[in-house]
Amino acid sequence: MMPVSMVGRAGELAELDRAWSAVARSHRSAPAVTVITGTAGVGKSLLVAAALEGFDPRPAVVLSGAARVHSPAPYDWLAAVLCGRDTGGLDLPADALAWLAQQPDTPRERYAPGALLRLAVRVVRGLVGAGPAVLVVEDLHALDPASLNLVGELAAAADLPALLVVASRPPADAVAPDLAVRALARLCGVRGAVRQHLGPLAAGQVAEVLTQVSGARPADRVVNAVWQRTGGNPYALTELLAAHSGQGVAALFHSRPAVPRPAAPSDVELTGREIEVLDCLVAGMSNKQAARALGISVRTVTVHVSNLLRKTGSASRTEAALWAVRHRRPVSALGIGQREGHRRRLPAEDTDVHGENVPSDRRTSPGLHPDPADVLHRDGSAER
Repeated sequence: MMPVSMVGRAGELAELDRAWSAVARSHRSAPAVTVITGTAGVGKSLLVAAALEGFDPRPAVVLSGAARVHSPAPYDWLAAVLCGRDTGGLDLPADALAWLAQQPDTPRERYAPGALLRLAVRVVRGLVGAGPAVLVVEDLHALDPASLNLVGELAAAADLPALLVVASRPPADAVAPDLAVRALARLCGVRGAVRQHLGPLAAGQVAEVLTQVSGARPADRVVNAVWQRTGGNPYALTELLAAHSGQGVAALFHSRPAVPRPAAPSDVELTGREIEVLDCLVAGMSNKQAARALGISVRTVTVHVSNLLRKTGSASRTEAALWAVRHRRPVSALGIGQREGHRRRLPAEDTDVHGENVPSDRRTSPGLHPDPADVLHRDGSAER
C-alpha cells in the first residue's frame, strides 16, 4: 500500500531527500531539521518511512522513537531508542543509562534534571558517532516534557551530523498544547529548518489511488463518494480499500464508512470525581499530584484512572487526556491548581526522572552546570 500512501506527497519526499543530502553529502556538522505536522491518518509516519527507504547514501545510523503508549514517563523518546540496543560502548555512568532507558532495576539515586538532560544529549551523540544519522521523533504532541527538551537540545547541538525528522499532530491535539507550541516553535526556529504540513488528499488524488488499485479510472460518482466518505484521509482510504479488497472499486460506492465515528460525549457517563481526575490528566499531573490536588489517596486516583480508561475506550492516560480535549470542556482543571495545599506543576526542567517536583533548594541554578556525577538521593542529600 506504500504507493497509495505516497500519492500527492512527491514534493514532500523530494524536500526530505534534499535535507538528507545537506547532511550526508556536504558534511554538515550541525543537524538539519524537518518538522512534519498533520492530523491523525494523513500519513506522516508513512512519509518518513518512504523517505528513509529512498535515502542515498543510506544513513549510517537511524535512531527512531515515540511516546510510550501504556506508561508515559520522562525521556520516553530516548527510552524507545535505547530499547534492545547495545549501549556497552558508551562512556557514560551505568546508573544514568538505566534511568534514561527506563529499566526496571534502576538504582535509588536520581540525577538532577539539568545533569540528566546533558547526559541524554551525550547518549545520542555517542550513538550517532561520526554519522551521518537520521533521528526520527514520532508523535511529538504526545511526548513527555523531558523528551521535548531533549529534542530541542538536539536540534541546536553543534557537531551532530544528523537529520532530525519530527512528526506531530497540530498543537491543539496535544495533551499540553502550550508545551507543544513552544516545542514546535523552537524546532522551526532552527536555521534552515524545513516545515511541512500534510493535509487530506484532493478528489483527483483519491481518483489516482483508486486507479492504482483497480487498474482503470473509476466513475466520477464513485470517486466523489469515496472522497466524501473518507474526507481524503489516507488512513481512512487505506482501511476502506483493505476492507473491500477483491470486491472491485464499485463496492466502495455502497459501503459503510471505513472508520467508525468516535462516541459522542453524551455516550460516556462520568462521575463528578472522575471528571476532576480527568481534568488532572489533561493538566499533565501524575497520580501523586492529582491525589494532592483533590485531597484523596493515590490508590483512589489509580482506581478512577482505570475507570476512565475503560469508559473512554483509551489505552493510556495520554489517550484519555486527548479524549477529554476532543470531546469535553474540562470544568475544573483551571481551579485545581488554586486549591489549598496544591503545588503548581513545575516546568519540565524542574521535574525529576519520575516526573515528580524537585524542591527549590535542589534545583540547578540557571548559570551553573553541575557535574553529571552529582546525584540526588530520595532524602535530598547529594553525593559525588
